[in-house]
Amino acid sequence: MSSQEIIKIEDDFTLIRFQNDGTDVFQAQREVSSGLIQFHFGLKGNAKFIFNQGNYALELKEEKSLLLYNPQKELPLHLELAPNSWVISVIISIKKFHALFSTEADYITFLSADNKDKKYYNEGNISPSMAIVLSQLFHYSLHPSIKNLYYKGKGYELLSLYFNRTEDPNAEQCPFLIDEDNVMKIRKAKEIIIANMAEPPGLQELADEIGLNLKKLKMGFKQIYGDTVYGFLFDYKMDFARKLLDSGSYNVNEVGLKIGYSTGSHFIAAFKKKFATTPKKYLMSINPNMQ
Repeated sequence: MSSQEIIKIEDDFTLIRFQNDGTDVFQAQREVSSGLIQFHFGLKGNAKFIFNQGNYALELKEEKSLLLYNPQKELPLHLELAPNSWVISVIISIKKFHALFSTEADYITFLSADNKDKKYYNEGNISPSMAIVLSQLFHYSLHPSIKNLYYKGKGYELLSLYFNRTEDPNAEQCPFLIDEDNVMKIRKAKEIIIANMAEPPGLQELADEIGLNLKKLKMGFKQIYGDTVYGFLFDYKMDFARKLLDSGSYNVNEVGLKIGYSTGSHFIAAFKKKFATTPKKYLMSINPNMQ
């Protein structure tokens, strides 16, 4: 249910896909020498990067990115990936990176002559166009012989979009214009179903509300979030239910009602489908004193 796939695109240019579809935190560690820049992209869920033997941590939330660079010391990659979370990391040498922007070095702040030996950290948002590339890196169907070429192209595309600070979704020449608009609408759809998880709208009603046809809603949601609308909502509701149970403030029936199950038996069956145990047994596992 959890995995990491390391793709060596070129010397000093590596792409890693971290995927945790399980119910436990997934840990991954990798040595990263000094002189390498790290880009981390949170596609889904939450992740945490641990430094200095656990004394310092940086969070990476869904639809956020992190850039890390320290020429003075090594920054080993120590990732804690929460359940139902996906992250893509790009690790590239400063030398190769310089070559990409050799004529535009002043454009990238930390590549300027004044800053090239300073450590650098930046947190940002994942733009709609970047979200498309990232989802393509998770949902590809290609012959193994061209897989590396595909990853290479997408890796460079991702870096170019990351630094495209003047990105204008209204620009006529923007090749992602239609897709970018759709991505924003599909993110809106996700927000709507989460806000109304106890009584979610029907698919056609949801499509009408965000201004997409039903087919584009279904296809786009699957492409970006890796699941159907209601499949995503089911996972979200079950994770939310588990957190409510963890809080100790609600009984099983109350939790079921909060996430939209009017019948306790239906909630119990759904919880068991997701976590292979009943809510009561789960409560007993985290609180052995419970009768």
